[in-house]
Amino acid sequence: MSLLRTENVIMQFGGVIAVNDLNIDIKKGELAALIGPNGAGKTTAFNVITGVYTPTSGKVLFSPTDSAGVASEIDISGKRPDKITGLGIARTFQNIRLFSDLSVLENVLIATHLNINYSFLSAMLRMPKARKGEREAKEKCEFLLERMGLIDLKNEKASSLPYGQQRHLEIARALATNPQLLLLDEPAAGMNPQETDELTDLIFKLKTDFDLTIFMIEHHMDLVMEISDHIYVLDFGCTIAKGNPNEIQNDPKVIEAYLGVDEDVED
Repeated sequence: MSLLRTENVIMQFGGVIAVNDLNIDIKKGELAALIGPNGAGKTTAFNVITGVYTPTSGKVLFSPTDSAGVASEIDISGKRPDKITGLGIARTFQNIRLFSDLSVLENVLIATHLNINYSFLSAMLRMPKARKGEREAKEKCEFLLERMGLIDLKNEKASSLPYGQQRHLEIARALATNPQLLLLDEPAAGMNPQETDELTDLIFKLKTDFDLTIFMIEHHMDLVMEISDHIYVLDFGCTIAKGNPNEIQNDPKVIEAYLGVDEDVED
């Protein structure tokens, strides 16, 4: 069953077509990757999916499952990012976006406010429902920090964490919104080989333990090929290949996009 589909999505800025006729189909429970050379349109595609941009044409269709276990397809094209997050799509960014002066715990707590079910007045008056909600939110955030190996640092400022742990914190914050689909934009960017290996294991465990569908942009091909079920390849905004890791590794169009061709070689 498809959790996320795009239908002929085009994103154009003036005379520049950043994404051209994008058609992806991500199944529930899948770990999919979007790869391509720098400037291929990958982050623009994520921005369209998450409501940062409204597509010039085409549709973005999401099929979340409700509390009764029923999935309904929704056209989320052009919806506000907060509305899309509320429907069950969470995202991390290529450039880490934490509240650097807040604590590790506070960074995650902020994300839970999207799902509060008590009023501002209840919170101000410290009514029982609000106190219960705050307690449950804190317990949930501490659980996520425990899973990320950050619980002992919960009172430290986010800015004091090493780079790799900041990445983990950003993922914890995304998980706090209760996503069904998690979008990771270059999660291994800036990491050393050991941190990348740890992240690879973490992503796989998150997918299994939280029953997540994951869609990621990543340049570390070892990571992509090791854990991806399905891969889409963009080049100059166009999808030039899609398939499993073995198919992608051996696709001539993908090899050409990444390595180029020798112009002196004749056909």
